[in-house]
Amino acid sequence: MLLPRLLPLLFCFFTTVSFAQKKNESYRYKIKPATGPIRIDGLPDDAAWKDAQVANNFFMITPLDTSFARTKTEVRMTFDQQNIYIVVVNYKPVKGTLVVESLKRDFNFGKNDNFIFFLDPFDDQLNGFSFGSNAAGGQWDGQQANGGQIDLSWDNKWTSESRNYEDRWTWEAAIPFKSIRYKSDQTRWGINFSRLDLTLNEKSAWAPVPRQFPSSTLAYTGVLEWETPPPSPRANVSLIPYVLGGLTKNHEKNTDTDFRRDIGGDAKIALTSALNLDLTVNPDFSQVDVDRQLTNLDRFELFFPERRQFFLENADLFSSFGYSTLRPFFSRRIGLGVPIQFGARLSGKLNRDWRIGALNMQTRAQDDLPSQNFSVLALQRRVLARSNVGLLMINKESLNYDEVLNGAYSRYNRNVGAEFNLASQNNFWTGKALILRSFSPNIEGGGWVQAGSINFNNTKWSVQFQAEHVGENYNAEVGFVPNATRRGYYKVTPQVSYLKFIKSKKLISHGPVVGGVTFWNKSGKMVDNEMYAAYQFNFLNRAMGMLFLGGNKLTLQAPFDPTNSGRERLAAGTLHSWVAFGSEFTSSPQRPLTFGFSTRYGGYYADGTRLGLTGEIGYRYQPYVAATLSANYNRIEMSAPWNRVDLWLIGPRIDVTFSNKLFFATFMQYNNQAKNVNLNSRLQWRYKPASDLFVVYTDNYLPENFMTKNRALVLKFTYWLNV
Repeated sequence: MLLPRLLPLLFCFFTTVSFAQKKNESYRYKIKPATGPIRIDGLPDDAAWKDAQVANNFFMITPLDTSFARTKTEVRMTFDQQNIYIVVVNYKPVKGTLVVESLKRDFNFGKNDNFIFFLDPFDDQLNGFSFGSNAAGGQWDGQQANGGQIDLSWDNKWTSESRNYEDRWTWEAAIPFKSIRYKSDQTRWGINFSRLDLTLNEKSAWAPVPRQFPSSTLAYTGVLEWETPPPSPRANVSLIPYVLGGLTKNHEKNTDTDFRRDIGGDAKIALTSALNLDLTVNPDFSQVDVDRQLTNLDRFELFFPERRQFFLENADLFSSFGYSTLRPFFSRRIGLGVPIQFGARLSGKLNRDWRIGALNMQTRAQDDLPSQNFSVLALQRRVLARSNVGLLMINKESLNYDEVLNGAYSRYNRNVGAEFNLASQNNFWTGKALILRSFSPNIEGGGWVQAGSINFNNTKWSVQFQAEHVGENYNAEVGFVPNATRRGYYKVTPQVSYLKFIKSKKLISHGPVVGGVTFWNKSGKMVDNEMYAAYQFNFLNRAMGMLFLGGNKLTLQAPFDPTNSGRERLAAGTLHSWVAFGSEFTSSPQRPLTFGFSTRYGGYYADGTRLGLTGEIGYRYQPYVAATLSANYNRIEMSAPWNRVDLWLIGPRIDVTFSNKLFFATFMQYNNQAKNVNLNSRLQWRYKPASDLFVVYTDNYLPENFMTKNRALVLKFTYWLNV
């Protein structure tokens, strides 16, 4: 096969990457100790700010990256023994303008005027932290990994305030040293400042970033020089207990109301300034956002991201191993439908070049599912300029296993693997090469995975190529490998796109995209092939559009219901092919009323046809209310016994932000494919930084008659205590 020949070539290419000087080495900000007290009130009038260096003269990133920004921004930073302080003055290019979605935390970047800065404490251009605010004071914080990807589910303790004026908006924040990981004797960090102004549709940064990359790309950070070293870490232990009360009622089974009374909590212990130990006992995740449902017409399961706070710090050490559809570890497999009793996570930096992650979780036995222990060990070593080598070991073990009682579950499942992640100094070249091996009882041989990818991105061209070989006996019970149900395959995924930038009053760039996905079985026979071509349009007002045409040809490897709704299944081995076309469009975020849609029409399984329509419309009463209505409709027409099937998924949502500390969100999801209507409402009061009171109400109904299936109400109180 082609893949075994390609992988050595990919490895050879990776090893030719050489070191180079940091791209924005000449952009330096010297941070000095504060010369007086600072009050976080959103005003740059404290005496200490007069002695701080000013970072200004930002560079434009989009729509063009060849000039200085038209919007004027001024940034000052300082520090004391407890906090890093920052104050920003964002001058408005048009007086009185303001574009924000709401005051909610971790807002949508592209729909808000905002300022965000990125910290790389080890200056490794791979890992860091981001903090910021939109123009109304809605906070943003996230942890960065893999050169700049931001995980906004990460949440930590810090404070900020903002002020809005006719000609400017200001933002002031205090970031505790305890909330980030760093090496105390390192006086050189990476840093960049980013500004998005939707009035001019301009994104800018202090240290210049090419327009094909997000402003969070750590390869293009400047240098933060400490006049004196940041303070050595003191004892840093945080306790985060919770108390919960609630009630649930299963109306389908007509059971008695179940009254919940739970206590538990987490602890965060800083073993060093860059290495953290997280502990949890009887964790509860009832306040986590409910997943947004999707209509699934695929043969494989859908991916939903991890949202539980305990699993998120340095999560990339575990979750970024592999590819999006080839993950040996997926933390949502832990505690799936069963309670977690306790757990521990060790994660962080050993030094500038080494990172470590270790996880151990214990779940409780339930019905015929035995008590299970999950252990994961990850080790990562930085090599070359911005690349790294990683090792991963995973063990899932059933305790007190009984073949008769627990026979539906495996006694154990183990995975070991190694990978090399390429990131060139200028970020133009990225890629990955990996090898995995699984071990399971009663499965011998074939549990191997080899895969590699290479990507090139410059201003105009984007070229991607990925190749995989998954053995027929590969088994990742704690992972996400939906394609593994094919029982062994080879896969190749090429894609090429080109953007032409033009001078126009409305359009900024346009260009084609071509690509495909091809699978072969273990005998080398092609069993699945998808080819597509598209043409994309990017507008000056940040609207985006696309037209596409695609073709599919496949042989089913297992029986499949093409409606995924419990109807008759097509037989394995049957051949299917079709052609489809469609469009996508997303409107400009400037106006209070926004919308987007996608269309798809063409063939389907068994010579059928499928019409797919998806739309979303939103309105904001800034900065307090954001309302959206999304709808997805699929009409499938096939011969008997399926005939015509209409699938609807409708989801209205309202977010009310009374302030940047009090939030209310409610949404409903009507899904006739899943035969469910879900209502979820959540009130959150952040009465102190990282300390919350939640009230969560959930209802599930039958879509045919809206009879109640089950109902729950939870009151949860959390408190973040620094010891």
